[in-house]
Amino acid sequence: MNWLQRLQAGLEKTRKGMTDSLKRLLSQGPDPQTLEDLEVALLRADVGVRVVDRLLERLKTERGQADPGSTLREMLLSVLRPVESDPIEILVQKGPRPFVLLAVGVNGVGKTTTLAKLGSRFRQHGMTPLLVAADTFRAAAIEQLAAWGTRVGIEVVHHQQGADPAAVVFDGLAAAKARGVDVVLIDTAGRLHTKMNLMDELRKMKRVIARELPRAPHEILLIVDGTLGQNTLVQARQFHEALGVTGLAVTKLDGTARCGVLLAIADELRLPIRLIGVGETEEDLQDFDAEAFVDALLGFSRQ
Repeated sequence: MNWLQRLQAGLEKTRKGMTDSLKRLLSQGPDPQTLEDLEVALLRADVGVRVVDRLLERLKTERGQADPGSTLREMLLSVLRPVESDPIEILVQKGPRPFVLLAVGVNGVGKTTTLAKLGSRFRQHGMTPLLVAADTFRAAAIEQLAAWGTRVGIEVVHHQQGADPAAVVFDGLAAAKARGVDVVLIDTAGRLHTKMNLMDELRKMKRVIARELPRAPHEILLIVDGTLGQNTLVQARQFHEALGVTGLAVTKLDGTARCGVLLAIADELRLPIRLIGVGETEEDLQDFDAEAFVDALLGFSRQ
């Protein structure tokens, strides 16, 4: 199964929620009942009220003048295309050395796994990555990152459980500079976006990084769980306000009927969506492609 097929399969739950209204839209056009059903389906998929209102208004305005399926696809793409970005390898290759990526997010979103997969990708592109285990609250987190490091052949800088995360970051940057590392991937503890003391710890890490390397971190990658729907948008909003997020990775899209939240995030925050994940394997974490995403969401075949 190639990536496009995995993406189609991953978005199946969301697509099923819209199937009936989409079929009627394509066969009968945007009559009032079809538009009402489509509105409900899109809102259930967490597309977001602002985006849905614009979509429906456009479909009403163009009733009988244009193919409704093409109009819907075009409107969704107009929301998502501005948040496409170069592949993350290009971002790193164009950046300074070492390039510092700070991964943040709440518990359970897949930060550690995402960073390990990224590290493996960077190695495949001829770069030398370094993993930094700045999640010192849980011994299991340090062990998990160390195990991933062994598995993908990447060195991991870590301290003991309970150590100051900022101190681990400091040592990781020192090691990166001494060893000529290309990219530093910093794993952090999952923290609720509503807990200000924990957000302050992230700000401290950010200050330490900036002190050791001017203009770093070069990427603050917020990793969010796509199954959480509108709460994903709330998290993104609050992390961005606190830290100045520069990119998003959205995981677990294969386990949800609420993939439309990507449209809500794109519409409100305009943050680059770097990566999306639709499974557990390394190949299931891929660069975000707006056209592929929309076609998979709507069930349109790609020629």
